[in-house]
Amino acid sequence: QVQLVESGGGLVQPGGSMRLFCLASENIPSLNNIAWYRQPPGKAREWVGGIGNDGGTLYADFVKGRCTISGDVNKRTWYLQMDGLKPDDTAVYYCRYQGGPWGQGTQVTVSS
Repeated sequence: QVQLVESGGGLVQPGGSMRLFCLASENIPSLNNIAWYRQPPGKAREWVGGIGNDGGTLYADFVKGRCTISGDVNKRTWYLQMDGLKPDDTAVYYCRYQGGPWGQGTQVTVSS
């Protein structure tokens, strides 16, 4: 199974932007079938968005309009770009490919 490693997290000021990375352990045939999730402190993991089997992107309502999921097949990497960050966006962010194993996640903290 493809293993994933997330990176790019850190401390961001409210209103700022972030770009997270999800690197696959081996070559991928396409960018399809990737999902991003997040787990806020003390809360359950929640779906953020993803690229479906048809290549279309879908987003959760709480990030719609300020989030873009994309990637580069040649780099075996997906990206999660999010703008207009809010303190409520503070969470550990994960990616998941084809419903396979979880990565270790990357912490994003939105705070002034």
